[in-house]
Amino acid sequence: MNDPRTPREPVSEVHFGETLTDPYRWLEDAKSPRVQAWMKLEDTLARSYLHALPARAALEKRIGDLLYIPAIGVPEKDGDRIFYSRKEAQAEKYIEVCRDNGGAGPERVLLDPAKLSADGSTSLGVWVPDYQGRHVAYTLRSNNSDEAVLHVLDANTGQPSAGDIIAGAKYASPSWTPSGDGFYYTWLPTGPGLDPATRPGLAEIRFHRLGDDPAHDARIHPATGDAKTFISASLAEEGRWLFVYINHGWTATDVYYRDLQSADPAWKTFALGLQGETQVTAWRDQFYIQTADGAPRGVIYRVSAAAPDRKNWAVIVPQSDAVIKASQIIGGRLALTYTRDASNYLELRDLDGTHPQPVSLPGIGSTGGFSGRAADDEAFYAFTSFTVPLQIFRLSVPTGVSTLWDEVHVPVDPTPYEVTQVFYPSKDGTRIPMFIVRRKDAPRDGTTPTLLTGYGGFSVNMEPAFSASLYAWLEAGGAYAEPNLRGGGEYGEEWHRAGMLHNKQNVFDDFEAAAEYLISEKYTSAQHLGILGGSNGGLLVGAALTQRPDLFKAVICAVPLLDMIHYTEFGSGRTWIEEYGDPANPDDYKYLRAYSPYHHVVPGTHYPAVLMLSADSDDRVDPMHARKMVAALQYAQSQQGGPILLRIEAHAGHGGADLIRSTVEQKADFYAFLCDELGASPAAAKP
Repeated sequence: MNDPRTPREPVSEVHFGETLTDPYRWLEDAKSPRVQAWMKLEDTLARSYLHALPARAALEKRIGDLLYIPAIGVPEKDGDRIFYSRKEAQAEKYIEVCRDNGGAGPERVLLDPAKLSADGSTSLGVWVPDYQGRHVAYTLRSNNSDEAVLHVLDANTGQPSAGDIIAGAKYASPSWTPSGDGFYYTWLPTGPGLDPATRPGLAEIRFHRLGDDPAHDARIHPATGDAKTFISASLAEEGRWLFVYINHGWTATDVYYRDLQSADPAWKTFALGLQGETQVTAWRDQFYIQTADGAPRGVIYRVSAAAPDRKNWAVIVPQSDAVIKASQIIGGRLALTYTRDASNYLELRDLDGTHPQPVSLPGIGSTGGFSGRAADDEAFYAFTSFTVPLQIFRLSVPTGVSTLWDEVHVPVDPTPYEVTQVFYPSKDGTRIPMFIVRRKDAPRDGTTPTLLTGYGGFSVNMEPAFSASLYAWLEAGGAYAEPNLRGGGEYGEEWHRAGMLHNKQNVFDDFEAAAEYLISEKYTSAQHLGILGGSNGGLLVGAALTQRPDLFKAVICAVPLLDMIHYTEFGSGRTWIEEYGDPANPDDYKYLRAYSPYHHVVPGTHYPAVLMLSADSDDRVDPMHARKMVAALQYAQSQQGGPILLRIEAHAGHGGADLIRSTVEQKADFYAFLCDELGASPAAAKP
């Protein structure tokens, strides 16, 4: 199974005095017929193996029952309309709909992505109604890739505009004018001859007026020329203040602004080098600044738009023991989302930061944040947890009272399961939280098949959220563990920085310590423990696989980064230099080389069974990482140990394919893989 006879064709390079030999450089060229043939063989072998697993058929049926259900998204109110997404029970995709008369009118379908392509490969990206609810700017993506084309739809008729079509909308994020006559957006040049590695640095801000030829859209702010940055624009709800953000990765933010009522067209500097991510909201000639600069768990300042110098910023919401995750102005009040120990809570305050008023939630879990306008007095938000499917609430901002607007019903019984949060020490003694989901009557004797997952990067929070397909695993006798590793944002910017750049090994140590804790506390054992991670989480499990192969029986590694010496040359790699470091820099190279999973595959090592999940149209993390790692592991493992499989999703980008059937098939494959390796079985489900 582990010997597809991938040719080894060594290519050697010298990096700062060290010679590195790469035997699979040829697998980087996905357009090569030779590589295409190799991919087809690998995918065929993987699917044949997975489809023959004894638990797969039962899992596919159960996961289908769990996912082919009616579902709904959080609504947004604009003008007199409410917009939201919805899915019928047997539908493959969500549709976009609206209701008139403040939501009291009949539902109208505005866009059905399933009808945009015969094979379902066209997906919907962003969906942004204007303030009046008359038009919607949205992006469409071919093969679910990040690359996108922006369109405009008339919400009165449901018809797309034939002329308002803008290519280069990968980072678009349209920001409408109050009148809805146009929007500001991030434009990225397209066409042959562009270097994908440096192209992000060519992004610029443009303005599109409805009905005009997009080729003549005015350039509002030039490109930075630096592929390590992201640029975006936001026009305040009242339409006077336009902000441009230049984000240096996820570590620092520059903010510029322009008064559109002024005759002076020059950009003014609001602040440079603010640590972490910063957001400025303008309302009634006041600027509200949410930032981690000088306050790693977040603080909110207010300053007059007439004198916005830093020396005039006044704290209205001070830093506390909780992290300010998001802030908005809705109904003339501050609407805040906090994170404490990886769970969310919501709060309303007056605009001077006084009179905090908690928003009641159903329990400990995560929220979808607020959806609402500064000039409107109601908002919507979502709540979910490991045992509570999505619930959507309508909030009266003046009273702070919430009512259930809608909810998703999933055919599961969560009552046999318990969720506990434990805290364990990492290698350096740092206290790490972890959620564990398991049957209440599961024994603590080391025999429970357990799936451990994590992320640990880019200030991303891992919070309690409902996963319908996870219940197929729980019902098969499995348990689930989710630690909050450094590199995430659960404890603010210091927590993030403790797991990035030269501190990246902390993330791997935290994850490996989670596995050791689960084993020492007899939740499971190494022979019953599997790990799962995607994207940056794929790097995580790739590092764990090569650093501690003895700790795990099975590894599922999805759309990963694994060759950290060449990652900047592919996909969106250069946009992550602020997070990982630059292999062209000798100091960064030393740290990247020390953990780069691809460069630590050692022949003769007994590795766990590996299921690598890749996507044929992933233009964010190049699939070359997955291909090269699989070839290296297969050579190293040879006929020893478990299988090394490469499953490639067709018509799929970094986030996979957006068809329910594709999700069902993939989930059935990887849960069947886990059942086979860890000893779980759908037959283990109890009434």
